[in-house]
Amino acid sequence: MIMLFSIIMPAYNSQATIKESIASVLNQTYQNFELIIINDNSSDATLSIITNFCHDRRILVLNNEENMGVAHSRNRGLEMASGEIIAFLDSDDIWYPNKLEEQYNCFLSGHKIVCSYYDVIDSEGNIVGTRNAPTLVTFEKMLKSNFIGNLTGAYASSFFGKCYQRNIGHEDYIMWLELVKKQPAYCIKNKLAAYRISNKSLSSNKMKVVIWQWKIYRKVLGMNIIKSLYYFLNYICFAIKKRN
Repeated sequence: MIMLFSIIMPAYNSQATIKESIASVLNQTYQNFELIIINDNSSDATLSIITNFCHDRRILVLNNEENMGVAHSRNRGLEMASGEIIAFLDSDDIWYPNKLEEQYNCFLSGHKIVCSYYDVIDSEGNIVGTRNAPTLVTFEKMLKSNFIGNLTGAYASSFFGKCYQRNIGHEDYIMWLELVKKQPAYCIKNKLAAYRISNKSLSSNKMKVVIWQWKIYRKVLGMNIIKSLYYFLNYICFAIKKRN
């Protein structure tokens, strides 16, 4: 059974990295995909770089008339998606060549959500860490830590339908939470992607991420304060382990 992957890539002022990100999709060993790139009103050369790839008919480019943010951009791309499988890649991250093929085999065997281990790289592409996950990622486990890197996650839209992201902090985490509540995710124990970080973004976002996480427990999931504290403390402990 041949499955079409719809790959959603939002892009904003990513002229330094998007060429490598797009190339990592085109270099996949599994070639049955469509790549939907949403240019979020970039003011640099992002659109020009994207245009250089438009000879490939599998690439669809959408342009936002104003900067709408990552959740809106992903959702706009999702509206245009026609694949049985939905996957995501941001314009500064990278897929390794066998990513889609390994996930395709997992979907063939009956899994509905598939993720994988992945590398963490710095702005120059040096590997600075690795992110792992349990073989089966359940809702309970996801409440304690975000085990599904958005760049590795893929889900069967033929099973779930299209799952749109909310325009709030941790929008991808909330989407995966909602999905694994219905069906556990299967994690491939191979590193199939690379997530790019910078020291500047890490230091500036730590407190924001903590606040977002607390709001998810209290406002999105509607937990009482005791239950929220239990999962929040677990989340902090897992976050510390990731750093070490």
